[in-house]
Amino acid sequence: MFELCVITDRALSNGLSEAETAKLAYSGGADIVQLRMKGFGGKEITEQARLIKGISDEYGKFFIVNDRVDVALLSDADGVHLGQSDISVEDARALIGDDKLIGVTVHDAEEAMKAESDGADYVSIGSVFNTSTKQDAIQGLGLDAVFTVRQAVDIPVMAIGGINRGNIQDVIRAGADGVAVVSAVVSQKDIRSAAHELRDMILKVRPNI
Repeated sequence: MFELCVITDRALSNGLSEAETAKLAYSGGADIVQLRMKGFGGKEITEQARLIKGISDEYGKFFIVNDRVDVALLSDADGVHLGQSDISVEDARALIGDDKLIGVTVHDAEEAMKAESDGADYVSIGSVFNTSTKQDAIQGLGLDAVFTVRQAVDIPVMAIGGINRGNIQDVIRAGADGVAVVSAVVSQKDIRSAAHELRDMILKVRPNI
């Protein structure tokens, strides 16, 4: 489905807007950008979402909105990513339609299997390692959790949480189909190069799995 997902975070992006970050990430090779704007109003989120949608179309890449099904609909995003406390996959599907992607954050095999049975298109397991970019996340699940979830479901498995150039290949070897990152790309001085390097590292190890 995709190897590298870059999640936006304005607090970490050195003054760049979400759309500016997305353009650099896409140009560096990110397959998908996920818009995450915690604490912002719907108007500003929708404005950034529409800008990113235009950029994703320009690059022929995917665009996902975190949590906000309404924003995903208004911006014609490719899908929405849901947490365990967000609306259900079934309700999201009823709103967003069958042709859009729905991803679900999971913490173990049980949650992953439920997401799959509910109709999710992919799951994201995390946090694999400790992370400060999402302080309410369950921390440090480890590579064994990636392997266990990969064995439990047939849909693609993304890994998230504390992933960087030092551990990204281990995550892929553990069974992840792709990774989602925040600071490893958006906080770097050269976002384009950071995205390119991470995706290249994924592709280098994948044939050896």
